[in-house]
Amino acid sequence: MKIGFIGLGNVGGKLAGSLFRNKFDLIVYDLDKNVTDKFKSKGIKIKNSISEIVKEVDVVITCLPSPKICSDVMLSENGILKNISKGKIWIEMSTTDQKDIIKFGKLVKEKGATPLEAPVSGGCHRAATGNIAIFVGGERTAFEMVLPILTCMGKKILHVGELGSASILKVITNYLASVNLAALGEAWTIAKKNNLDLKKTYDGIKISSGNSFVHETESQVILNGSYNINFTMDLVEKDMSLFNKLSKDEDIELEIAPFVLNIFKDAKEKFGSRAWSSMVVKRLEDKYNINFREKGFPEELIDTEPEEKGNEI
Repeated sequence: MKIGFIGLGNVGGKLAGSLFRNKFDLIVYDLDKNVTDKFKSKGIKIKNSISEIVKEVDVVITCLPSPKICSDVMLSENGILKNISKGKIWIEMSTTDQKDIIKFGKLVKEKGATPLEAPVSGGCHRAATGNIAIFVGGERTAFEMVLPILTCMGKKILHVGELGSASILKVITNYLASVNLAALGEAWTIAKKNNLDLKKTYDGIKISSGNSFVHETESQVILNGSYNINFTMDLVEKDMSLFNKLSKDEDIELEIAPFVLNIFKDAKEKFGSRAWSSMVVKRLEDKYNINFREKGFPEELIDTEPEEKGNEI
């Protein structure tokens, strides 16, 4: 089965790398020539346009940073919809708008092809080793066809339901992570102002009922001072906005989400749209003239869990 991968950013590049390590027949595309040159140097086949990839492969995967870019890739003259044909499969791995997924999925079906969505969760460092989680939405038969591909990119694969359902679940999980990150900023501020040992505070939270995946990962690069979580402010704002949009579509009045979104918007204004999302805690460091530095924490997260083939849960 020949696979085309479009979008080689922080997550997409790592997922494509997993496919290459697992000996899939892979072709990749990205607008950034510096990125594609790195893949080419490893022996991975490169194409200069989306249309070339779509026409040549059996499965085309997209992993892109925003709903607008996803839309452009689908609708442009050289895009997926103009070039996809009967029998092919499109897998959308971007975190994007559920309504867009359904709309584009319908158009893909009209061309005789099959749409699936497969957003990932679990951190960029785990994407690099194939240990990330993947949520899948779409027809069960199509899911089973591509499961051997997905289990080489992710460790835990969950078929959520119909097309669109996985995107909703992904936005929910990203919302929860963002709330937790904002709360950690306040927690570290209280710890620091009360002169707690920050290493012991990290360990204490980790063994407590207040622990979270976000604490175990992002607190480490916060304490190091690099904040390098490989995820940026603009992406958090996008994900939080998608969550708020879901609430408006269902006429649900949220209480926490609007406040958290404003916190990240303020951080983006202060530090820039491409600043690491973990820098949201720096708002409080700067406000109270403190820092959360502690020795012994890594500059960047590296997944030490052995890479192994994933499975459906």
